[in-house]
Amino acid sequence: MSQSDARRQLLEERAKENSIAFKCFIVLLNLSFFIATPIAQAVTGVWGDRFWGDLWAIFTGPGKLVTDYFSLGSLASAMFNAGLCGFACVLIITASRARANSTTFAAFILVIAHCFYGLNLINMWPPFIGVLVYCLVTKHPIRDNLHIAMFSTALAPFISDFLFFYPPGSSLRLGEFSVLGIILSVLFGIFAGFLVPALLPGTSAMHRGYNMYKAGLAIGILGIFVYCFLYKTFGITPHDTGFAPGTCYEAFRSTHYLFMNCFFISIFLLALLVGFTQNGRSFKNYRKLTSCSGYGLDFADKFGMPLCLINFGVYGLSILAYLNAVFWLPVLFPALPDGVGFTGATVGVIFAALTFSADGQHPKNVAPVALGYTLLFVLVCGICLITGADVPWTLATQSYINGLAFATGLCPIAGSYGFKYGVIAGFVSAIICTSTSAMHGGFVLYNGGFNAGLAAIILIPLLDFYKVAPKKVDDDEIFPVENYKKGPILRLVDFMEKHSKNV
Repeated sequence: MSQSDARRQLLEERAKENSIAFKCFIVLLNLSFFIATPIAQAVTGVWGDRFWGDLWAIFTGPGKLVTDYFSLGSLASAMFNAGLCGFACVLIITASRARANSTTFAAFILVIAHCFYGLNLINMWPPFIGVLVYCLVTKHPIRDNLHIAMFSTALAPFISDFLFFYPPGSSLRLGEFSVLGIILSVLFGIFAGFLVPALLPGTSAMHRGYNMYKAGLAIGILGIFVYCFLYKTFGITPHDTGFAPGTCYEAFRSTHYLFMNCFFISIFLLALLVGFTQNGRSFKNYRKLTSCSGYGLDFADKFGMPLCLINFGVYGLSILAYLNAVFWLPVLFPALPDGVGFTGATVGVIFAALTFSADGQHPKNVAPVALGYTLLFVLVCGICLITGADVPWTLATQSYINGLAFATGLCPIAGSYGFKYGVIAGFVSAIICTSTSAMHGGFVLYNGGFNAGLAAIILIPLLDFYKVAPKKVDDDEIFPVENYKKGPILRLVDFMEKHSKNV
C-alpha cells in the first residue's frame, strides 16, 4: 500500500471512529441534563405543577438577550429544556445518518448553551426547518447541512417575539399564540434558511477564519437587517424582557453556586477521565495539541477523540476556575459594581466557550484573549481611580462574561500571530462587546460571535497593512501514518460487524 493510500485509509478510519465517539459524547452530555433535572428539583423544591408551569413560562416567554431562564422559569426547568432541545438534535443527527464531526459537535454545543437564555423547544424550529427546506429545494444533502440548521437557531428570539409579543400592545395574553405571529415565524424561518447558508462563505472570508464562531458574523448581519426592517422601520419598540444584564441576582452565591460547580466539575472530570483512559492512561501528546495555533486545525482529525476529551476537560475546568475567580471580585473589592454568578446566561456561555474544544481552542491560545479583557478592566479601574469616577463594570458583569466566552473564538490570532496580538484581540473585543447587541436589538443569540467577528475584521486588516505575518503555522500531519492504531471504539465496531457476519 502506497503512503497516500495508507494516509487516505487512516483518515477514513479516524473519521469513522470520531463520528461514533462524537455521537456517544453528545448523547452522554445530553443525558446529563435529564439526570440533573430531578436533582435540581430536589435542591430548589420545584415539583409537579410548578415545574411544568416554569417550563411553559420558558416556552412562551421572551428570548431576547439576556433572558435568564433560571429566573423566568427555574433551575430544573432550564435543565430540562436543554435536555429536550439537545435530544431533538440527537434524533435528527441519528435519523439523517450524518457522520458527526467537530463542526456537528460545535453546533450541538451552541444549541444546548443557549437553552439557558433564549432558546427553547418552541422557538428553535422555524429557523431549523428553514434550512431543511433550503436543502430540499436546492437538493443539497441535509446531513451535510445539519450544523447550519443548528447554527441558525441563534435567530430563535425573533420567533418568540413574533409568536407572543409582535406587535407590542396587542391584546394577547401570556402564552397565547398570534395568527400573525405564526405566519411571520414560518416566513421568517424559510427566509433565514435560504440566507444563512448564502452569507456564511462571504462573512467567513471577511475575517479569514480568525473568528472561530463563523456563524456569529453572518447571523448577526442578518439579524440587524431583520430588526431594522420589522421594528425600526415601522417605529415599533420590542417587548421588554425585564432582564437587565448584570442585575439578575443580588449576590452570586444565591445563584445555585454549589450545584452548578458540582455539575460542571462532574462533566469535565468525566470527560478528562474517559480521554485519559482511552489515550493509554496518559496525557501523551496533549502538550503537542496545546502547542498548535488552532487556525484551521481539526483536533479530532489530527489527534483523535481521546485527546479532544482531555482538552474538553482541562479547558472546561480552566473556564470554570476563571469564572469562580471573577465572581469574587465585587465581594473582595466592594468599590466595584455587583456582578452575577451562575445565572442561566452564565451557565450557557460556559458551554459556548467550549464550542470549538475539538476544533482549535485550548487553554494556551485562549489565555491571551482573556488577558485582553482583564487588561481593559484594569485600565478602566485606573482611569476611574484617577478621575474619582465610579467603576462602571467588572469582569463579573453579565455582558462581559458573555463577551469573553465568545471572544475565545479569536484564539487563532493568539496562536498564529503570538501572545501579544491575542491580548490585543481580547482588548478590542472587550471594548465593543457591550454595544453590538443594540445593533440587532438583542435578537441574535450569537451576539458574542458577531462581536468577535467584528474584532477580527478590525484587527486582521491592520496586521496585513503593517506586514505582521503569522509566526506559527501548524504542521499538516501530526502523527506519522505508520504509528496510527485503531482506537477502542473502532475496534469494538469492527468486532461487532465481524461477529454479526459470522452469526
